[in-house]
Amino acid sequence: MFKCSQVFSDSMVLQRRKPVSVFGTGDDGAVITAAAGENKASCTVKDGRWCCELAPMEAAEGLTLTVTDGSDTVTYKDVAVGEVWFLGGQSNMELELQNAKNGADYLAKLDENTPLRYYYTPKVATAEEAERAGAVSGWSRAGSESSRAWSAVGVHFGMKLARELGVVVGLIGCNWGGTSASCWVDRETLENDRRISSYIEEYDAKVAGKSLDEQKAEYEAYEKANSEWNERSAQIMKDEPGISWGELENRLGKNPWPGPLNEYNPFRPTNMFENMVMRVCPYTIKGFLYYQGESDDHKPDSYYRLFTALIDRWRTAWGDDRLPFIMVQLPMFKYAADPDYKHWCKIRDAQMKAYRTVKNTGIAVILDCGEFNEIHPKDKLPVGERLCLQAEKVAYGMDVDADAPMFDSCVFADGKAMVKITNADGGLCVKGTLPEGSFEVSGEDGEFVPAVYAIEGDTICISSPSVPAPKAVRYLWTNYGEVNVFGSNGIPLAPFSTIKYV
Repeated sequence: MFKCSQVFSDSMVLQRRKPVSVFGTGDDGAVITAAAGENKASCTVKDGRWCCELAPMEAAEGLTLTVTDGSDTVTYKDVAVGEVWFLGGQSNMELELQNAKNGADYLAKLDENTPLRYYYTPKVATAEEAERAGAVSGWSRAGSESSRAWSAVGVHFGMKLARELGVVVGLIGCNWGGTSASCWVDRETLENDRRISSYIEEYDAKVAGKSLDEQKAEYEAYEKANSEWNERSAQIMKDEPGISWGELENRLGKNPWPGPLNEYNPFRPTNMFENMVMRVCPYTIKGFLYYQGESDDHKPDSYYRLFTALIDRWRTAWGDDRLPFIMVQLPMFKYAADPDYKHWCKIRDAQMKAYRTVKNTGIAVILDCGEFNEIHPKDKLPVGERLCLQAEKVAYGMDVDADAPMFDSCVFADGKAMVKITNADGGLCVKGTLPEGSFEVSGEDGEFVPAVYAIEGDTICISSPSVPAPKAVRYLWTNYGEVNVFGSNGIPLAPFSTIKYV
């Protein structure tokens, strides 16, 4: 018997103004017909898979989609046609509306008439789990209860987009906290590039010589230890609410998460691509939103290559090398107990380089949205709205003031660095007092020192009396610091360095 992919259900949103893929599995040779009213398409099952392509449709609601192989028919009701966006990444994309700043207030305003619908891709570790979870997954309408676990970033993005386009917006949540970008690409992508092959090589080394039974036993032992650790830590935190993570680990030993990397660990390389992304692909979408990078800070020098490989792989999977890809640049963050490793600086730099070098991308600069000692900042409203501005510009060609002020060029002369900033037609403004060291210069020795600055229009003059002949300049090259320089549109100046790290 034929089946439609798990991403199809009642209340789904189909992408308007593009050919719509309807797909699934079945017996070879069977002819499948999909129809939305008079809009019909047929295809034949080959190698166990089929994909029909409906003609583009305009925005609509209350439609019915039927799919049949001539003997059995599946009917989906309450179907809308609007704008569909795929939400990828880790915990800051996943952070639920109920846990976000003012989340309860936003939930109270949502009801089934809100032009927003959501599909939550099941979080699974194996293909078998994906099949079981997919059987009970489905699209949901907005509501004070149904939307509690929706991505807060996605909700704020979708609400703004729905208001401004006047159509229903569908969001496909496909994210998992703590995941490396290596989890979201296939094995071939990692194996065939020596700059990122270490992710798969390290994994292969850990499972070498271990049978599946041994790996399963190893992972089950971890799950038991992790559960016990969490239970004990929860009791301590209840008794001592202010206890630090470091003190918890002093008492209980190091937290065992994420456990041994093997075939039963969902955080292994390639898992989410194979068992989540490809369960949704090639559902017709307008583009991707992506908020990730925190879990690759241990390999910041290769992140640009990993990230751009991911963009390319996702676009290839969907068969469209121009699908809009809107990324979030990491905000300020540092744990109180950590030194400033300056590795998040490199991740941000890699993200900016990806934006500058990969076509049809946008970048939401949210440097000011971080929280000290909190890797999950709760105010997702500016994140969602800045992503929406980027989408409006990149995907819809709207004339919106979407971009952060960004480094354009630098001229060194007369003991000064004259930095030209783009996207600063309205000038730059400093809110409060800029902390010492926000701008830095270095000479031939490469040692950076705090610099003084003067802003005039879209140009910043930077210098230091201790560096008579500056050769390099950078701004907010730190994991965490105060963000004080903004464009006239309220978006902060993006961090930069004239030294190329990636």
